[in-house]
Amino acid sequence: MQMDMANFLLTKENDPAEGSPNKKEQQKAWAVNLNGFDVEEAKILRLSGQPQNAPEGYQNNLKVLYSQKMTPGSSRKNSRYIPSMPDRILDAPEIRNDYYLNLIDWSSQDFLAVALDNSVYLWNHASGEIIQLLQMEHPDAYISSVSWIKEGNYLAVGTSTAEVQLWDIQQQKRLRNMTSHCARVGTLSWNSYILSSGARTGHIHHHDVRVAEHHVATLAGHTQEVCGLKWSLDGRYLASGGNDNLVNVWPCTQGGGGDFAPVQTFTQHQGAVKAVAWCPWQMNVLATGGGTSDRHIRIWNVCSGTCLSTVDARSQVCSILWSTNYKEFVSGHGFAQNQLVIWKYPTMTKVAELQGHTARILNLTMSPDGTTVASAAADETVRLWRCFEMDPIKKKEKEKANSAKSSIIHQSIR
Repeated sequence: MQMDMANFLLTKENDPAEGSPNKKEQQKAWAVNLNGFDVEEAKILRLSGQPQNAPEGYQNNLKVLYSQKMTPGSSRKNSRYIPSMPDRILDAPEIRNDYYLNLIDWSSQDFLAVALDNSVYLWNHASGEIIQLLQMEHPDAYISSVSWIKEGNYLAVGTSTAEVQLWDIQQQKRLRNMTSHCARVGTLSWNSYILSSGARTGHIHHHDVRVAEHHVATLAGHTQEVCGLKWSLDGRYLASGGNDNLVNVWPCTQGGGGDFAPVQTFTQHQGAVKAVAWCPWQMNVLATGGGTSDRHIRIWNVCSGTCLSTVDARSQVCSILWSTNYKEFVSGHGFAQNQLVIWKYPTMTKVAELQGHTARILNLTMSPDGTTVASAAADETVRLWRCFEMDPIKKKEKEKANSAKSSIIHQSIR
């Protein structure tokens, strides 16, 4: 900004070295008085190193117009306590060590469904009671996926025999057995009364569970097994990940007919994509994670089709869950650490690493209040981590906001 000074600094290098030591000292004194630094030592643009200190006793008489200071929000350290040990460890004997299956899900009624080989068990988080819901009749058959409906009263179960079963939890009774696939059903996702199922063939079927002719649509966008499937919270899009390394984003097809094509196809992953998760506060933002040959987590804007950010997780990614209490998400990993990682969004910086599993993590699911993450792993344990515990003041504020919202809804209904 000081053009005369800059011109002098540029031209002085071409001048012959002149002047006695006294003259140089005099120049130095003038420079220090005028500028607060010695021109001989100065650089026009300082690219590295520490800024030069003003000599002792120097006073700058210029008024400060602007000062750049870290905002209180960014300078405040993360004071939240995240326990490094699990809150509870449950035995999960005979859980299938298969990356492509989705074997646990936590309901809005606080029941954790766990598929152990050919059986499904329900664990009541509040009471600790364990119920065996079902057992497959054929000894070679096994459960390949479980998913709760939003209300938590029905559980969908996918099997290795290509069936999609629907179970009533209150009565502990099977309501339906839907057969439309011709290979195992490794992943399930609900959108109101539409249940979507992904199979080993690469096909996704939509089932309308209210009607006799349940199979209402087929989505054929994968050439290999579908292992990740998730409807967005607003029900507008279905994201699918497959063993063909593809991520497809499908439009809502309820009531539609004919041929269905994805609105986006993302090809950047170099491994199977099982981890797919929609951001709860930005409806068009999707997180995906790749398998062993990829190991990257990518964040997408599904409207524009752009990749917003990428992070190398350095290990197989099996699952991603967004926090509803913080601007964060958690990922579950395989070899070599078998850990959970909590990431800050959108900076993608690590908040914490949770270690304890002795074999690869297969699935993650979250408690209905958003405070606890359950991880099922090949070490035949399910571990519960209280990693998103809310600050009591924030918790009260959130509850107050929710009750205000519900009262507004009731008023408008009346």
